[in-house]
Amino acid sequence: MGLDKITKVFEGKRQEKKLFSKVKKKDKEAFIEAYDLYIDQIFRFVYFKVGDKDEANDLTSAVFLKTWNYIQENSVENTKTLRALIYKIARTTIIDHYRKNSNFHKISIDGEDEDKVDIEDENQNIARQAEINSDFGLLEEKMKDLKDEYREVIILRFIDELSIKEISSVIGKPKNSVRVLIHRSLKALRELTDDTK
Repeated sequence: MGLDKITKVFEGKRQEKKLFSKVKKKDKEAFIEAYDLYIDQIFRFVYFKVGDKDEANDLTSAVFLKTWNYIQENSVENTKTLRALIYKIARTTIIDHYRKNSNFHKISIDGEDEDKVDIEDENQNIARQAEINSDFGLLEEKMKDLKDEYREVIILRFIDELSIKEISSVIGKPKNSVRVLIHRSLKALRELTDDTK
């Protein structure tokens, strides 16, 4: 990792902490900034879980509304990061959604052409994107065959780039268990992809 990238990461972390400090004080403008910062990540997380664009939009809106209400009604002093809090609320919102609808169906990551969602990440460079695209089709197909728990931690860790600590907070498991779960998830995904080569 180059010096510029490290500096950018530290600056981003500093800005997130400052923003969360304002949100803790129930600052509406700061929460709107947080919304703008995390909306694409949360939408992508929800979409991977439910597989329907309209449903994902509705649930993502509900996540941010629930997060704001939670902050208004509760002390968030013990919460480490705003991002982890939002993901935790997103996760419980999805669980509640499935419980309410009792409509468990297999999630399609790619969907039909009209349902396909393209979320642009302006931070990726073209060379890296080309490298990712080379095996993405295979990985995307095999992700569907993973257990929900495995698929979830892979999305949180490698797509949404949450830290082990944040994932631990989101899924409610100790950090060591999260590490083991990520290892098992990657092993299962590797075995699925190796079978096709």
